[in-house]
Amino acid sequence: MAKVYGAVEINSERCKGCDLCVVACPADVLGLQPKEVNNKGYHFAYAAAPENCIGCAACATVCPDGCIEVYRVVEK
Repeated sequence: MAKVYGAVEINSERCKGCDLCVVACPADVLGLQPKEVNNKGYHFAYAAAPENCIGCAACATVCPDGCIEVYRVVEK
């Protein structure tokens, strides 16, 4: 049986650090960058534990700026 993994990509320059994606993630994949900021001065979201991603796309659904893309990777 094939195993399905998720892969998340975040456009850090568009992210305003609203924290909605971090709260929505059921697998605790995302976090806010504690020390770095983007060009707009926001602490942006990043994949803190990308290996835990299940590909549910809850983070992309709640993102108000549309800066998250989620892919499903099938490993046979």
